Amino acid sequence: MKRNQNISPPTIQQLEAELKRENYRRKYRRMLRSTLSVLVVVAAAAVLVSSLLLPVLKVYGSSMTPNLTNGDIVVALRRGSFERGDVIAFYYNNKILVKRIVGLPGEWIDIDSEGGVLIDGVPLEEPYLTEKTLGECSIELPYQVPDGRYFVMGDNRTVSSDSRSIAVGCAAEEQIVGKLIFRIWPFRAFGTIA
Repeated sequence: MKRNQNISPPTIQQLEAELKRENYRRKYRRMLRSTLSVLVVVAAAAVLVSSLLLPVLKVYGSSMTPNLTNGDIVVALRRGSFERGDVIAFYYNNKILVKRIVGLPGEWIDIDSEGGVLIDGVPLEEPYLTEKTLGECSIELPYQVPDGRYFVMGDNRTVSSDSRSIAVGCAAEEQIVGKLIFRIWPFRAFGTIA
């Protein structure tokens, strides 16, 4: 038995419509591949920049309050020199600590009973502090900062574990992740770090 099939060839309009659909699919796939390629390149560049030049860090704890608080997200700059008053991040016991540079290599540090810091016998002005206190101090004062190291202290001196402790000591140049330059979170505190 033969079936009688009426198969008619497609019309010009049907062929044109199918050609348009196929061209649209090809353009869509090209655009999708192109977009994904750009996203992969941008993501790779962002990872390289953040790991090599501008690490992004999250602050944990209260040792830097009120200037930096728990949960703040900050950007650090890996390159450059470090000066007194800079807020730095450095490695300590598989953690990253955030503290402020108070003493430079070779300087003599002394801290009085009220928490006033003297650098080579000259009182240090610290406008970033809300209160001064000696805090926990296990080093022998006056203390000379070793070469290639920085004497660091937290802004919240009552709770900060820093260079005043023998356990933490001074931050060596090779331990430093970078100088904190910008806070990106929370948005209400967005801006440079002083």
